[in-house]
Amino acid sequence: MEGLDTESFRFSPLPPTPTSKPSQHKENSNPNLNLNPNPALKKPAWTLSDRFEKICPPNGEKKVVIYTTTLRGVRRTFEACNAVRAAFDAFGVQICERDVSMDSGFKEELRELLKGKEKEATVVPPRVFVKGFYIGGAEEMLKVVEEGLLGEVLQGLPRKVVGGVCEGCGDMRFLPCFRCNGSCKMVVHKQKQGNAVVVKCSDCNENGLVLCPLCS
Repeated sequence: MEGLDTESFRFSPLPPTPTSKPSQHKENSNPNLNLNPNPALKKPAWTLSDRFEKICPPNGEKKVVIYTTTLRGVRRTFEACNAVRAAFDAFGVQICERDVSMDSGFKEELRELLKGKEKEATVVPPRVFVKGFYIGGAEEMLKVVEEGLLGEVLQGLPRKVVGGVCEGCGDMRFLPCFRCNGSCKMVVHKQKQGNAVVVKCSDCNENGLVLCPLCS
């Protein structure tokens, strides 16, 4: 191919492509680049006192206390207690369950806690207290679960050992009275008259039961 300039067929390196910074426009920006949002825009910390009232059961400052019933007489109440118990079990947290059907003392304790807060007729199990704050009944408790806040509420509380069962009561939380063997009666012999008198046992409740010393 005579007459052609062979130099015109030589390839020259392309000029370097100028590098540019990523566009700051929202429609062109990479969503993966904004990994560290401004700390000032973070949602403020949420605490129990922001939402719930401070009502602390005896020895309930650092635990979950649930007033429940194991009686099946009222099906709705029984199922509500099971639902609340299952919600806490799902998070593996230890709970202090106070069964009002097994000990009338727990029923009176609950009434005193909510005296003036709710009508006595409506104070039925379950009633939930966490870290000394009153969460409410089953409806209020399950609402916290639906909102995804239960994990935050339970932060810092002791966890339940997986598969662990109390060696004393088998997680029943009650045992027959050691003194009267669950009969609720004691025979007292008067020294002067020599007569035997039957009196009520002072160690157990109306059902002849005492709290398990290992897990209560």
